[in-house]
Amino acid sequence: MSGKLRIGVLASGSGSNFQSIIDNIKSGSLNAEVAVLITDKPDAGAIDRAKNHGIEHLLLKYSDFKDRDSYFTRAATELKDRKVELVILAGFMRVVSRTLINEYPNRIMNIHPALLPSFPGLHGQSQALEYGVKLAGCTVHFVDEGMDTGPIIIQAAVPAYHDDTEDSLSARILKQEHRIFPLAIRLFSEGRLTVIGRKVFIRGEKADGELINPSA
Repeated sequence: MSGKLRIGVLASGSGSNFQSIIDNIKSGSLNAEVAVLITDKPDAGAIDRAKNHGIEHLLLKYSDFKDRDSYFTRAATELKDRKVELVILAGFMRVVSRTLINEYPNRIMNIHPALLPSFPGLHGQSQALEYGVKLAGCTVHFVDEGMDTGPIIIQAAVPAYHDDTEDSLSARILKQEHRIFPLAIRLFSEGRLTVIGRKVFIRGEKADGELINPSA
């Protein structure tokens, strides 16, 4: 892919993953630009982050639309109007509809705070603790119509301790989210991702799953 990858970000909350993407762009480790931030919440912290970095932001309130398809049809229009090439869900708390997926097949990425396919949906960290896992983590995946069911791009694991709370485990996982989400975007921008069925193949990946020069 020549030139900078144009990203559109959808967020509902504080936007810490949005910030990690911005930071990686500013450091030069990610050859991309954020074309627009779309939020569904007027009080989303991600809006302040966009303002601080001169990024255009749009508020599309869900209640202003008759149904889910009409909401995501409008979102798709706004993204296409800004020539967005990759859509990033950074804490966006709605299931994307087919109307957006059809416009961006295998070009919508989400990050989930669990090692999918285990513990999809809300509160993946607390689900993991309740189950008594020894390892937890996070997953970057392409988005389909299911709940955290799309093809897996990258995962990172962290230990889960007996005395962990949801907050302490979440904080440990979040550090890995901030690391692997920009990496997944960079791999996409470099044309290193190929989706075949449910599998995502990464050019430059060893047989054991290790990336060759992942930070290069």
